[in-house]
Amino acid sequence: MGSIREEQDLTARANIRNSALRLFAERGHDSVTVREIATAARVSPGLVLHHFGSKEGLRVAVNDHAVESFDAIFVEFDDDELAEMLASGEANSSLAEAFVRVFPAGSPLPAYLRRLLLTNDPTGAVLFGRLYSTTRRILEAMLEKGVASPTEDPAVRAAFLVANDLAVILLRNQIATAIGEDPLTPAGLDRWTRDVTAVYTEGAFKAPPKE
Repeated sequence: MGSIREEQDLTARANIRNSALRLFAERGHDSVTVREIATAARVSPGLVLHHFGSKEGLRVAVNDHAVESFDAIFVEFDDDELAEMLASGEANSSLAEAFVRVFPAGSPLPAYLRRLLLTNDPTGAVLFGRLYSTTRRILEAMLEKGVASPTEDPAVRAAFLVANDLAVILLRNQIATAIGEDPLTPAGLDRWTRDVTAVYTEGAFKAPPKE
């Protein structure tokens, strides 16, 4: 069992990291100083450097936390299970609940992920790559089960699905205005995934009637 001092150090480290995450999400890494992070975390600048070595070390810790949080959305599902759930339409509530657990109300993570993805940050590329790889595997599992339509270009199909998934994060405010509900709340995400799943499984368009 760790000492009280070790537990306090872990708490202080997480507090500093979370304060930095919020400031980085709002203003970007380059616009935030160590002193501002320390002020937000209610610690001394020296304690920030003690735990992370430098602002760059803190940025690495924040990025690692963002990646781990994003991965946590899918950790409770294996590819075959998720494939079956998506095919049956049962994945809506489960994925929505997992997403909201990782990104609770007020979390700065969605805004930070948006910044990473839109600024060509290497961590954003890692996140996209992980989500893309997961999507490719799930599509392959769905094809094997006969619950996905085959395609001549699986790379494009997977990238298309990833782009649609990330739209909820990248266009969160615009989507909220359009549908009158934040798509990253439990109700909003369930509403969003329900209709998106219907588009994927039933299609959004029909052929025009023959004259």
